[in-house]
Amino acid sequence: MRLTGLALATAIALTGCASLKQTLPENYQGPKATIKDSTKRHSSQKADIFYIDTVDGESVLTSPMRTRAENQGKFLFMRVYLISHDFPIQPTTLGIRGETQYAAPILALTNPVYRVEGKVQFTPEAGKVYVVKGELGEDYSAVWIEEEQTHTVIDKKIETNGSAKAGAFQK
Repeated sequence: MRLTGLALATAIALTGCASLKQTLPENYQGPKATIKDSTKRHSSQKADIFYIDTVDGESVLTSPMRTRAENQGKFLFMRVYLISHDFPIQPTTLGIRGETQYAAPILALTNPVYRVEGKVQFTPEAGKVYVVKGELGEDYSAVWIEEEQTHTVIDKKIETNGSAKAGAFQK
C-alpha cells in the first residue's frame, strides 16, 4: 500500500486520532494473500467504491479516505485512489462496504448516495488475489469479495433489494 504523507495524515485525522489497524503484523514473513478494493467510475465527479473498512472489528485505511485526501483542492474533479491490503493466512472477519463518492461534498448533498455494508468471514489462501466488488443502484445494491482469477464469491454477498439510498444525515 503506497501513501503520500498528506494522505496518511489526513486519513488519521479523519479517524479522530484512532490508530488504523495494519493488516499484516510488523515484520511478518509468512505466506500472504492480497485483497484489492475496486471502483465503478460514472464520471470525473462520481464513482462507486467497493472496499474493506474494518478487519476483525478495527478500522483500516480505506480507499474513500485516501481518495478524499488526494483530491483536496481539486474542486469538481475526482481521481479514485484504490488500496490493496496484504493479509496473513488466518481466519479474518472483514467489514466491506460499497458507497457512492462525489468530488465535492455539495454534490453528495444534491445527488443520490447509495451505500451497502456488512461483514464476511474469510480465510485467504496463500498467494491468491481477491477483489472487493459490488453494484449500487435504486433497486438493488450488493458488495462481496471474490477471488480475482475465478470470480468465485467468498462467503456471501451482502445485498439490499430495494433502495440503498443514504439519508441526508448519513451522507
